[in-house]
Amino acid sequence: MPSSNRLTLSLTLLLFAALPSAHADGSAANGNKVYQEECSDCHSVTAGKNKKGPTLFGVVGRASASVPEFKYSDAMKAAGKTWTAEALDEYIRAPKQTVKGGKMKYDGLDDAAARADIIAFLQTLR
Repeated sequence: MPSSNRLTLSLTLLLFAALPSAHADGSAANGNKVYQEECSDCHSVTAGKNKKGPTLFGVVGRASASVPEFKYSDAMKAAGKTWTAEALDEYIRAPKQTVKGGKMKYDGLDDAAARADIIAFLQTLR
Protein backbone atom coordinates (compact mmCIF):
# COMPACT_ATOMS: atom_id res chain seq x y z
CA MET A 1 0.00 0.00 0.00
CA PRO A 2 1.48 3.39 -0.95
CA SER A 3 2.38 5.64 1.97
CA SER A 4 -0.26 8.23 0.99
CA ASN A 5 -2.98 5.53 1.22
CA ARG A 6 -1.65 4.36 4.58
CA LEU A 7 -1.68 7.95 5.81
CA THR A 8 -5.26 8.44 4.58
CA LEU A 9 -6.35 5.20 6.21
CA SER A 10 -4.60 6.11 9.47
CA LEU A 11 -6.20 9.55 9.54
CA THR A 12 -9.63 8.08 8.77
CA LEU A 13 -9.29 5.55 11.59
CA LEU A 14 -8.12 8.28 13.94
CA LEU A 15 -11.10 10.45 13.07
CA PHE A 16 -13.54 7.58 13.65
CA ALA A 17 -11.91 6.80 16.97
CA ALA A 18 -12.29 10.44 17.99
CA LEU A 19 -16.01 10.56 17.26
CA PRO A 20 -18.00 10.79 20.49
CA SER A 21 -19.81 7.68 21.56
CA ALA A 22 -23.36 8.11 22.79
CA HIS A 23 -22.45 6.78 26.21
CA ALA A 24 -18.75 6.08 26.59
CA ASP A 25 -17.72 9.31 28.27
CA GLY A 26 -20.76 10.15 30.35
CA SER A 27 -20.49 11.29 33.95
CA ALA A 28 -22.84 9.51 36.36
CA ALA A 29 -22.62 12.43 38.80
CA ASN A 30 -23.67 14.88 36.09
CA GLY A 31 -26.26 12.36 34.89
CA ASN A 32 -27.89 12.35 38.32
CA LYS A 33 -28.25 16.14 38.07
CA VAL A 34 -29.69 15.91 34.55
CA TYR A 35 -32.04 13.13 35.71
CA GLN A 36 -33.28 15.39 38.53
CA GLU A 37 -33.93 18.22 36.08
CA GLU A 38 -35.30 16.26 33.12
CA CYS A 39 -36.73 12.94 34.32
CA SER A 40 -37.51 12.83 38.03
CA ASP A 41 -41.02 14.32 37.79
CA CYS A 42 -42.19 11.25 35.90
CA HIS A 43 -39.64 8.49 36.68
CA SER A 44 -38.35 7.05 39.94
CA VAL A 45 -34.94 5.43 40.30
CA THR A 46 -36.16 3.24 43.15
CA ALA A 47 -36.76 -0.44 42.42
CA GLY A 48 -40.48 -1.18 42.33
CA LYS A 49 -41.56 2.47 42.52
CA ASN A 50 -43.31 3.76 39.41
CA LYS A 51 -44.61 7.26 38.81
CA LYS A 52 -46.24 8.50 35.59
CA GLY A 53 -43.50 6.47 33.92
CA PRO A 54 -41.94 3.17 34.97
CA THR A 55 -39.04 3.00 37.39
CA LEU A 56 -35.66 3.50 35.77
CA PHE A 57 -33.97 1.23 38.29
CA GLY A 58 -32.28 -1.53 36.31
CA VAL A 59 -33.42 -0.11 32.98
CA VAL A 60 -30.09 -0.66 31.21
CA GLY A 61 -30.30 -4.09 29.63
CA ARG A 62 -34.00 -4.49 30.41
CA ALA A 63 -36.57 -5.31 27.74
CA SER A 64 -38.98 -2.51 26.89
CA ALA A 65 -42.42 -2.69 28.49
CA SER A 66 -41.24 -5.25 31.03
CA VAL A 67 -41.99 -3.70 34.44
CA PRO A 68 -44.94 -5.92 35.41
CA GLU A 69 -46.93 -3.41 37.46
CA PHE A 70 -46.69 -0.55 34.94
CA LYS A 71 -49.33 0.03 32.26
CA TYR A 72 -47.49 0.63 28.99
CA SER A 73 -48.87 1.95 25.73
CA ASP A 74 -49.56 -0.56 22.98
CA ALA A 75 -46.76 1.09 20.98
CA MET A 76 -44.21 0.48 23.73
CA LYS A 77 -45.43 -3.09 24.18
CA ALA A 78 -44.88 -3.67 20.46
CA ALA A 79 -41.50 -1.87 20.33
CA GLY A 80 -39.51 -4.99 21.18
CA LYS A 81 -36.49 -3.01 22.35
CA THR A 82 -33.76 -3.88 24.78
CA TRP A 83 -32.65 -0.76 26.61
CA THR A 84 -28.99 -0.78 25.67
CA ALA A 85 -27.02 2.45 25.99
CA GLU A 86 -27.52 3.04 22.26
CA ALA A 87 -31.28 2.41 22.40
CA LEU A 88 -31.63 4.68 25.44
CA ASP A 89 -29.66 7.41 23.69
CA GLU A 90 -31.96 7.25 20.68
CA TYR A 91 -35.09 7.21 22.85
CA ILE A 92 -34.01 10.03 25.17
CA ARG A 93 -33.10 12.14 22.11
CA ALA A 94 -36.50 11.71 20.43
CA PRO A 95 -38.98 9.48 22.27
CA LYS A 96 -41.96 10.33 20.08
CA GLN A 97 -40.08 9.41 16.91
CA THR A 98 -38.39 6.34 18.40
CA VAL A 99 -41.62 4.77 19.66
CA LYS A 100 -44.38 6.27 17.55
CA GLY A 101 -47.65 6.18 19.46
CA GLY A 102 -45.97 5.91 22.84
CA LYS A 103 -47.46 7.89 25.69
CA MET A 104 -44.31 9.60 26.98
CA LYS A 105 -44.94 13.33 26.78
CA TYR A 106 -41.28 14.34 26.92
CA ASP A 107 -40.06 16.03 23.73
CA GLY A 108 -36.49 14.76 24.01
CA LEU A 109 -33.01 15.94 24.89
CA ASP A 110 -30.85 17.29 22.06
CA ASP A 111 -27.68 17.63 24.14
CA ALA A 112 -25.59 14.51 23.42
CA ALA A 113 -23.34 15.07 26.44
CA ALA A 114 -26.33 15.33 28.76
CA ARG A 115 -27.75 12.13 27.27
CA ALA A 116 -24.42 10.38 27.80
CA ASP A 117 -24.43 11.57 31.40
CA ILE A 118 -27.97 10.31 32.04
CA ILE A 119 -27.06 6.94 30.52
CA ALA A 120 -23.92 6.74 32.69
CA PHE A 121 -26.12 7.45 35.72
CA LEU A 122 -28.72 4.85 34.68
CA GLN A 123 -25.95 2.26 34.32
CA THR A 124 -25.24 2.65 38.06
CA LEU A 125 -28.80 1.75 39.05
CA ARG A 126 -28.57 -1.95 39.92
